[in-house]
Amino acid sequence: MEIGVPKEIKDREFRVGLSPASVKALCNADHAVFVQTQAGVGSGFADADYEQMGASIVADAAAAWNRELVVKVKEPLPDEYGFLQKGQILFTYLHLAAAQTLTEQAIDSGITAIAYESVEANGTLPLLIPMSIIAGRLSVQFGAHFLERQQGGSGVLLGGIPGVRSGRVAIVGGGVVGTEAARMAIGMGAQVQILDIDVNRLAYLESLFGARAELLYSTAAEIEAIVPAADLLIGAVLIPGRRAPHLVKRDTIAKMREGSVIVDVAVDQGGCIETIRPTSHSHPTYIEQGVIHYGVPNMPGAVPRTATQALNNSTLPYAIELANYGLKALELNAGLNAAVNVRDRQLVHPAVREVFPDLA
Repeated sequence: MEIGVPKEIKDREFRVGLSPASVKALCNADHAVFVQTQAGVGSGFADADYEQMGASIVADAAAAWNRELVVKVKEPLPDEYGFLQKGQILFTYLHLAAAQTLTEQAIDSGITAIAYESVEANGTLPLLIPMSIIAGRLSVQFGAHFLERQQGGSGVLLGGIPGVRSGRVAIVGGGVVGTEAARMAIGMGAQVQILDIDVNRLAYLESLFGARAELLYSTAAEIEAIVPAADLLIGAVLIPGRRAPHLVKRDTIAKMREGSVIVDVAVDQGGCIETIRPTSHSHPTYIEQGVIHYGVPNMPGAVPRTATQALNNSTLPYAIELANYGLKALELNAGLNAAVNVRDRQLVHPAVREVFPDLA
């Protein structure tokens, strides 16, 4: 099979769909890989690295896109819609529930769109987990940075020092993102509160963190009680395939101290904080209600060397299945089949159909 790897065009998105090691694995399986020139540079991979592994370097996006299977990192942007074509398999992060125009384009084009974030295995989302780990850790790293006074923040050091209280971090959602955010915040010495509606998850978090984090059952009243005192608020809610609910309301954000920081990792699914909107790595923050909001939807793109390798560790087995068997791979792998969002000009993923019933 011919496999295309376009260069990502999302703002400062330096990850790449296939690493040279992944290309070698695919070429060893007798597939042909076409990598757009400079596609891997942001992750530390030169064109020569790909050529040494058997890839062909192509000069432009069209040459990479015009293949049976296209492996990317992020969803197609408007400048790429024209490359979508009938009979093509697109394997990438899609997050269609927050992108109606892209959903319509995918349906109209006739592609088979398979979303990383929807692949299932043993009750988990294995292609989402590595990026969620990275995003969770970065959320505290970025949050601490924007709390600095020079960045417009309140000037709070999350770890504090002897004689001065440490900063307060409130995390809404105790899944992978929330757990990794808590791990980082606790490591910095912050006071950490985690809210979740799954008592079994809270019990698991207690086994991880003990008394180092306050674990709370998430209700509207509890959110309203703890958010105003937070120096850093992290949104970490995931409902697979669906838009995230707005759990933290505008009125609650208005009660936060001026210069506090919000990082909503759920922004790529619409965000769980009412005042959040997507930003970019070039312009990552804005101020609303006196609070700094960070809404970059592709946070792991900030650490592409790590993120590309972590992503490929998880995506490569599925990419090989698609290359070996084409769409028959969907019959052979139920977890991969569960990730199909669009096929035969139909919106097929149940969760996305609920969001866009008029397109179903």
